Amino acid sequence: MTDAVLTQAPDSPEAGRAGAPMAHPSREARVDDYVARFADIDHRDDPMWLGAQRRAAIESFGVLGFPTTHNEDWHFTSVAPVLERGYAPLLNASTALSARDIERFSFGGDWQTLVFLNGNFVARLSSVVAESGIYAGPMSDALSSDMRERIVERHFGGLADTQEHAFTALNTAFAGDGAFVCLAANVVAPRNIHLMFVSDAAAEGALVSPRNVISLEHHAEATVVESYVSLGSANYLTNAVTEVYVADGARLRHYKIQRESMRAYHVASWYANQARDCRYEAFSFAIGADLSRTNIATLLDGEGSHVSLDGLYLVNGDQTVDHQTSVIHAKESCTSHELYKGVLDGESHAVFNGKVYVRPEAQKTDGKQSNNNLLLSERAHVDTKPQLEIYADDVKCTHGATVGPVDSTALFYLKSRGIGPEIAVRLMTYAFAAEVLEELSIPAVRDELEKLAFERFAVGA
Repeated sequence: MTDAVLTQAPDSPEAGRAGAPMAHPSREARVDDYVARFADIDHRDDPMWLGAQRRAAIESFGVLGFPTTHNEDWHFTSVAPVLERGYAPLLNASTALSARDIERFSFGGDWQTLVFLNGNFVARLSSVVAESGIYAGPMSDALSSDMRERIVERHFGGLADTQEHAFTALNTAFAGDGAFVCLAANVVAPRNIHLMFVSDAAAEGALVSPRNVISLEHHAEATVVESYVSLGSANYLTNAVTEVYVADGARLRHYKIQRESMRAYHVASWYANQARDCRYEAFSFAIGADLSRTNIATLLDGEGSHVSLDGLYLVNGDQTVDHQTSVIHAKESCTSHELYKGVLDGESHAVFNGKVYVRPEAQKTDGKQSNNNLLLSERAHVDTKPQLEIYADDVKCTHGATVGPVDSTALFYLKSRGIGPEIAVRLMTYAFAAEVLEELSIPAVRDELEKLAFERFAVGA
């Protein structure tokens, strides 16, 4: 099928990367193209329940279409660049990957690593755990076991919203392989788990749709890191969805590291449900992709539960990075803490939209939300919108945002001590970024991200 050509009047006041939506016929043609691609794929090997979810999702996507800047959640981020090329699902892609290729993306120490190349599981570079009380392996293997398939069926699609979110519907329709991590009650994962999603030159023009499920039963504990990385500079679209279930008293540390090709586009959506007295620590690190978007939504559905949502983004050139968070306080005595920080240079653009919703029954809520941005260029810009919507009267909630250049007083102080202006700026920007990284509780991850941040500033990026 020939790709539709998307056009926009060059004299439009909103034309460009952050501009108005493309003409509706072309946008609709692109949606029709994906619907047609879905019909051409053979899903007969899917379980009946998965096939039903796929069909419902593509129908929903056909109705929703791609979001435009008229959608409130997409007001500051245009997906027009994504629509300019029709990305096709990559079927039966090569898994020609060596351990040396991905060595630089690994962490030191003893980790359980699951490797996916262009959406396909690479068994020879991965370590699957399937023993009493724990399974951490590819979704495809989990679906081949009757017992595990029943567990997957209970969780797959239970949280992901395909009725309101087009990219989630698109992922569900075309969901490829991904990770299924399941811990029984009172089980502590013996090793930290690294889910590594790699794209190489073969991903050129591809739609890659990882689908992950993480489930911790009561008082279980695990650390899961999702890495999205590139070998080379292919132009492709990653559209990932992860569903997270954290039961009573469980603790999950969940990190995402995004350093994809600078020609790639990246959309990732996390949906979490939290039960009583649990802890969910989510962190997003974004340094790559031409346009990236991270959506995180969690429901605090048990008394005494806690969530921390933190993030750091370092962008340059004409990159766009967008973070959207949604925290719903549904029960008493829950806490939510958010801290997102960004460093922007060149003509880059950052968007932050954080929502904290406190239901009437969620008394004694403690919610904090902050977004701080450092601009290294007069051409960089930020659109930030922290929000509180409170319907309970016994709460402690705060929110705030800052956007500005390097502090001139501190810069003058460093210069007066004989530090050159370029080094002084690098030191201050590194210190600004390191503040949020210091909160990470896994030393190997913290050290690696601090190294990446330092290297980014060391080359003046």
